[in-house]
This record gives sequence, structure tokens and C-alpha cells, in this order.
Amino acid sequence: MFGKVTTAFGAAALLAACTTTGSNYVMSDEVAAKLAKFEKTGDVTNCLSLRSIDQIKPLDDRNFLIEAGVNDYYLAELSSSCTGADRSFNRLQYKTSLSSLCRNEIISVVDNSTGFTVGSCGMSDFQKLEMVDAAAP
Repeated sequence: MFGKVTTAFGAAALLAACTTTGSNYVMSDEVAAKLAKFEKTGDVTNCLSLRSIDQIKPLDDRNFLIEAGVNDYYLAELSSSCTGADRSFNRLQYKTSLSSLCRNEIISVVDNSTGFTVGSCGMSDFQKLEMVDAAAP
């Protein structure tokens, strides 16, 4: 009897986890407005050189704007949420054995006050962006 209760509970928890992830993401108006300053070029790369990355700015838990050099911008649209990435008291942290940040690298979200990891996610491809106007993002 105990095994059946545990199995039923496990199935319910698994179903709940599946329904809270995936395609139900809706981009906020604030993030859409920030991205409206850019246009996707259609160029996609799997890796960015660590030397070229100046800043990774989380727009929300799923969209990272990456500044790489002078007026070079990329968008990483994550397939799953990177919980807490856009909170001002958290930072992004990653480790790589390569000289590049690549798709599927694990990004950790670390609370600055405690040093604890509060979230993590896998990096996506990097989509090249061009600024629509001369204004900085």
C-alpha cells in the first residue's frame, strides 16, 4: 500500500513539473521593449570567445543579452528558466575548460550575499544582433 501512495505522489509531482516548464513562457513587455532596439541578423553561433565577452545581461530568466566587443551583441534565448538570473542581488557564474562559452555550458545563478547557488541552466546558441538605432541598450 505504501508503495502505491509513493508512486501516485511521484507521478503527480512529475506531471506538475512537466506542466510548469516548457512552452508556457511569455516574454514581458519590458523585455520586448529592450529587444526592440535590436534586429536578429540570422547568424547563429554555438560558442563565443571568453575574451570577447564584455557583459552578460539577463533581461529575464530566459533571455540573456551578451555584449561582445564594441557594438557586437548576441541574444541567448534559453529553453528553460534560469531562476533568479535577472535579480540585481544575484550574479551569473560559469566554469569552462575551453577559452569559449558554448551552448549547453551550465550557468549558475549565485546569491551575492550568501554565495549560495540559487539556480542554474544550460546556455543556448548565440544569435547575432544589430542595433536598430544608435542608442545604447
